[in-house]
Amino acid sequence: MTGQAPDQPLLAVGDLTTVFPRGPASPAPPVRAVDGVSLRLAPGETLGLVGESGSGKSILAQSLVGLVPPPGRITSGRVVFEGRDLCSMDESALCKIRGARIGFVCQEPMMALNPVLTIGDQIAEVLTVHGLASGAGARQRAVALLDMVRLPQAALRARDYAHQLSGGMRQRVLIAAALACQPPLIIADEPTTALDVTIQAGILDLLREMRERFKLALLLITHDLGVVADLADRVAVMYAGRLVEEGPSCAVLASPAHPYTRALLASLPGATPGSRLTAIPGAVPDLAALPRGCAFGPRCPDHDAACDQGAPEPMVVATGHTARCVRAQERR
Repeated sequence: MTGQAPDQPLLAVGDLTTVFPRGPASPAPPVRAVDGVSLRLAPGETLGLVGESGSGKSILAQSLVGLVPPPGRITSGRVVFEGRDLCSMDESALCKIRGARIGFVCQEPMMALNPVLTIGDQIAEVLTVHGLASGAGARQRAVALLDMVRLPQAALRARDYAHQLSGGMRQRVLIAAALACQPPLIIADEPTTALDVTIQAGILDLLREMRERFKLALLLITHDLGVVADLADRVAVMYAGRLVEEGPSCAVLASPAHPYTRALLASLPGATPGSRLTAIPGAVPDLAALPRGCAFGPRCPDHDAACDQGAPEPMVVATGHTARCVRAQERR
C-alpha cells in the first residue's frame, strides 16, 4: 500500500539542494551540486533530464534515492515518492524502496555489477532481498528476465560474469535487474554512454518496450537531445546544478526559451548539411565560483547587465513550459 492519491504525481521533488564541503580547513560555504531543483513525474510518464557533463544530472539522480557519495549531503528539500518523503527515511527504509519501487540503471555497468558473482546470481539476489523469490525459483526468474531484455542465450549467459559480456549485454543485464521487482519508476542515468550507435538504438528500443509493457515512469538522464525527442514526454534542462528550462518535449525542442537550450540544439550535428558544427563557447562553470546572476551569462550571446542582477527565477513561457531567463517571455 502507498500513500499516493490518485491525482498525485508518482514523484514530486521540491527545492532539493545537495552540497559538497570544500574541505575541513576551508572557510568557504559548501558547493551546491544540486541547487533548489523542483520537478514532478506522473505515473507512466517519461521525463528527459539533459545537460552537459558537470551540470549536476547524476548527482540529482543519486540524491533522489539517497545515494549521494560522501561527503556530499542533502541539506534541504523534499523527494516525495508514492506519497512518502524519502529524505525523511533512514537507510533501512530506503533499502526497501531501492530496487523494489525504484529501479536504477547507471551509466557504468562494470562498476555496478559484482565481478565475482554470475549475472544470473546477481539478478536472483535482487528478487531474494525483496522477498519475491528464492533458491531455484529466483534463478529461473533471473533467466526469464534476461530473456525478456533479449540477452542472447539467456540460460547460458546467466552463468557468465560481467567481464565476459559486451557493453551492450551488460547494459541489458542492468535493465533486467532494474525491472526484477517491476517497480513503477526507473531512473536511467546515461544508459547508452560509450555504446556504438547500433547498440544504443537497441537499448533505447528496449527501454521503450519495457516502459510500455510495464506502464512504468522513466527518468531518462542524457546529454543527447535526439534521445529526448524520441522517448520523452517532457524535458528538463539542467545547468550548473539548476533546472533552467522545463516543459513538454515538443514545445521545448521546437521553441526553446532559454539560450542554453537553444545552444544545445544548435550544436547537434546535421542541423544544416555541409555546415560546421556549432560549439557552445566556454565551459560549464566551476560550481565553487559561479558567475554573478545567471550562471550561463558568460557563455550567452544575449548577455547584458540585466543578467547579472541575480539568479533568475522560473518564468512561465506557456502552459507547463518555464525557463530561468530574464528574456524568456520575449521568445514565446
